[in-house]
Amino acid sequence: MSRIPLTADAVAALSPDDASTKAARGLVAPAKWPMLGASDAAVWGECQGSGSKPYQTQVDVSGAGPTFRCSCPSRKFPCKHGLALLLLQAQTPQSFTAAEPAWVSEWLASRQERAEKKEAKASAPPVVADPAASAKREAQRVQRMAAGAQELALWLDDTSRKGLAAVSDSDGPAWATVAARMVDAQAPGLGQRVMQAFAVVGQGRDWPARLLGRLGNLQLLVDAVAQRERLTPGLQTDLRQALGWPIERDEVLAGGERVSDHWQVLAQVLVEREARLTERRVWLQGARSQRRALLVDFSFAGKAFDQGWSVGVPHSGTLAFYPSADPLRALLAESSPVPDAASLPQAPPSAAEWTALAIRMAANPWAQTWPLWLDAVQLQYTADAENPWWLWADARAIPLAISEADAWQLMAMAAGGPISIFGEWTGELLRPLTAWSDADRWAATGVVGDNV
Repeated sequence: MSRIPLTADAVAALSPDDASTKAARGLVAPAKWPMLGASDAAVWGECQGSGSKPYQTQVDVSGAGPTFRCSCPSRKFPCKHGLALLLLQAQTPQSFTAAEPAWVSEWLASRQERAEKKEAKASAPPVVADPAASAKREAQRVQRMAAGAQELALWLDDTSRKGLAAVSDSDGPAWATVAARMVDAQAPGLGQRVMQAFAVVGQGRDWPARLLGRLGNLQLLVDAVAQRERLTPGLQTDLRQALGWPIERDEVLAGGERVSDHWQVLAQVLVEREARLTERRVWLQGARSQRRALLVDFSFAGKAFDQGWSVGVPHSGTLAFYPSADPLRALLAESSPVPDAASLPQAPPSAAEWTALAIRMAANPWAQTWPLWLDAVQLQYTADAENPWWLWADARAIPLAISEADAWQLMAMAAGGPISIFGEWTGELLRPLTAWSDADRWAATGVVGDNV
């Protein structure tokens, strides 16, 4: 497997944001690294930080994309130490002379072991479960979910009869009880959406309208459960996912639609979940197929992700798509890097993008985000205290979900001119993930909260 060219530009393309790049460049000095080493499989080093014990930084460069691991507490992937390590090797490879320490060997061995187990599992004959027992368990769960949906339907009727004006912050415990009942009914997705609806109560001038929209979507779910046998196969799968009954990865890899292409990374974002869980969302676009795809991975307690991605860097590989009325989410089945420079494909025509968004939202109304890619847009700051940041695109004013710090960075990059933006549309707001002009690029690094 060929490794990524260790040029300064290639390393900078791996950075999650400009701040990380700047911080990494400040560490590009052999004096700050008491130990540096490299092999065909990995690059490693110890960087002296503020504590007495140096940070142990290592990068696996043997796969389709570099994979980073560092003992520092940073939540960014990769951290500044990993970037600085690769920048150092690109600039002073003669400094990397240390023998491979045990902590690097153990990490590489564990990665190799996991890869072998994954390969063995994929090649092993499938375990044939008892069809009768599986069908019985599935029927029991469907029955419990249907009963939970009926209970939720009655609660929705009661809530609508009382009127949304009667809902207040003090109703939180009662709504939480309803959500817990949905978990008991093995439909945790319904419970999650109940609490997501309650989260808008009292938030902003138009919260009753947004609450009504979210409760309406819940009602659509409840109605779909009752009519599930009449839905198309793809919509039945979307309904199952919305209820919180996921499809197994092995099932997707075995039977999902496969598309081979050169995939361009449009965006990646890290979402901080509860219990030290980090979700990574990577958006791809096929150069030949023009298919858009979403890869979702999870990491616990700061553990590095198995596959590295960088905005603009293409990958040649095969994706297996989850079944859906609007197939977007996928798994990486096979991948290898292509020796192209980091770049971004051209944005589609605006009319086609708006039409595609409408079709996607109609096809799967229970998705919580949809991709939106807009070209030649203008960023504007307003005096609106609730939504100060907006985009002007195709005579439309689009409210943004963006932090003030990120917004000002984006404004500085735009320099008053038009830019292209790729992000996730929530049905209410656009969350920018990547933006670029002719001379520069901006990328979001993370989202705190529930990402809805």
